[in-house]
Amino acid sequence: MKKKVFFMFVMALAVVSFLFVPVNSSSAKTLKIGTMSPLTGPYASDGTDIKNGALTAIEVFNENGGMPGYDKIKLYPMDTVCDPRQAVATANKLLNLEVVGVIGAYCSSSTIPASTVLNGADIPMITPASTNEKVTDRGLPYMFRMCGRDDDQAPAAVKFMKEGLKAKTVFIVDDKTTYSQGLADGVEKNCKKMGIKVLGHDHVNQGDRDFSAVLTEAKTINADVFYMSLQGYSPAAMMVIQAKRLGLKSKILGQDAIYQPQFITVGKDAAEGVYLTYGYTDKSTPEYKAFAKRYTKKYGAIGAYATYSFDATTVLLKAIKAAGSTNPDKIKAQIMKLDYDGVSKHVKFNAKGDSGSSYIAFKVENGKFVPYWSPAKGFWK
Repeated sequence: MKKKVFFMFVMALAVVSFLFVPVNSSSAKTLKIGTMSPLTGPYASDGTDIKNGALTAIEVFNENGGMPGYDKIKLYPMDTVCDPRQAVATANKLLNLEVVGVIGAYCSSSTIPASTVLNGADIPMITPASTNEKVTDRGLPYMFRMCGRDDDQAPAAVKFMKEGLKAKTVFIVDDKTTYSQGLADGVEKNCKKMGIKVLGHDHVNQGDRDFSAVLTEAKTINADVFYMSLQGYSPAAMMVIQAKRLGLKSKILGQDAIYQPQFITVGKDAAEGVYLTYGYTDKSTPEYKAFAKRYTKKYGAIGAYATYSFDATTVLLKAIKAAGSTNPDKIKAQIMKLDYDGVSKHVKFNAKGDSGSSYIAFKVENGKFVPYWSPAKGFWK
């Protein structure tokens, strides 16, 4: 009898132990994705926008049912510092973490080498920010782009110079990065095609803070347009401040990298009247309004690439869900089928993996980026 009572006592303890021992966390399934962008250094604002855009997309996706078969979606944000070697290192880190897709990077000089690593391991990559043509022109099967391309932006910029600004001459400056110089070279090429005389094309170095030499040259030449192709808002803000102090008379035209609220915050009065080209987003759509309400409440002002990052992350998650698999070929097949209205624009990819962009000219007026001119419609107002 005593043995029977003892046996029952032991069994009761076992049942209690089973009920109160936590479930082994290894049984939970986590879908892992990564972002690659500069989270430190001079381009950290844009890089943080990319990370926050991805986090917002995951939040919205989870609220709409999440990913079947997975307990959670985890984002691994990696800092590339816009350095090619660091980008390769972070790509390898993401491979070790066993991510199923990557959103990034920011700088084309980071995206190009990182995508080689990721595609070698059959990991889909969607860049929200890298515009250099080589990103998608190399034929990598799992490389996609949410933003526009330099060979779309350059002709739009030159057409604006000719038709919107009535320019006959231009002086061009870039900072020798893959993105900036590639775009500047494209602008020079298109200027020659469209009859705008290039009076000079000079270079500064990434990280420079004193632009007096190139600005003095530009002031002396006095072209109708001073075309400024720089990586990020910070050097562009410093350049326009110094240009104003020096008394540069040329109209200043920049590119998509300066479509960042911090450019206006830092540049202040010197930023007023500056023109730039950037892909048009219709902010009156319900998709954009819903995103803006959510994003600004949590992260503040919407930077240049937050919307593209949101759409890129949504594309990846939609494709995985539709495929019912993390097999890269099945994900790619579903990405190519997508055709819907995103936050930044209508989302539809071509055979190269590009989704296109409608570049227009903006003007900084009263501390805001105001749509000013479109290649298709001319002046906005």
